Amino acid sequence: MIDLYTWTTPNGRKVSILLEELGLEYTVKSINITEGEQKDEGFLEIAPNGKIPAIFDHETGVRMMESGAMMLYLAKKAGSNLIPAEENAYWEMMEWLMWQMGGLGPMCGQVHHFTKFNPGKAPYAEERYLNEAKRLYGVLDQQLADRDYVAGSYSLADIAIWPWISRFEWQTINLNDYPNVKAWYNRIASRPAVQKGYHLPKFTMDIPTVD
Repeated sequence: MIDLYTWTTPNGRKVSILLEELGLEYTVKSINITEGEQKDEGFLEIAPNGKIPAIFDHETGVRMMESGAMMLYLAKKAGSNLIPAEENAYWEMMEWLMWQMGGLGPMCGQVHHFTKFNPGKAPYAEERYLNEAKRLYGVLDQQLADRDYVAGSYSLADIAIWPWISRFEWQTINLNDYPNVKAWYNRIASRPAVQKGYHLPKFTMDIPTVD
């Protein structure tokens, strides 16, 4: 049994979607970050950085923070083909997983902060981060020009990236401007594991759709 400590954020949804895809048994522990529960002493014992998501694997005793590390751990535990076995495919998956963690996630998070939650307070920051988000959408659109999934086959990279794209409305992004991303987004949104994992630890809204 795996305990998943999470909230309704893109990083949290990365791991809940993955757990559904893997079919691993897990229990959801809701950490309401809007009420500061991520600062509670009990949670900090699991995740010293005070950020969700985090996991505790009762079988191995492993406590882990950082969503990318968790994804690699869980996929390896399950022996999943979401981590490609072929060497070149493995490293392509890894570079796009790191692209999400080092680029798309942090930049889009800043767009959420300045553009959605604090509009008008820092016009320079709004423009800077929104322009970078648009550039990253363009990079992803180009990568998907000749393939259905980011690293060839459906992998951890897609699962990591998709929840951030699912907040395109928060980012004031028009997915019709990125047709390859749009097709990929809808393709993944139709997966049962994605539909279930998206709504953990609680339902907030339907998955945004783009016709």
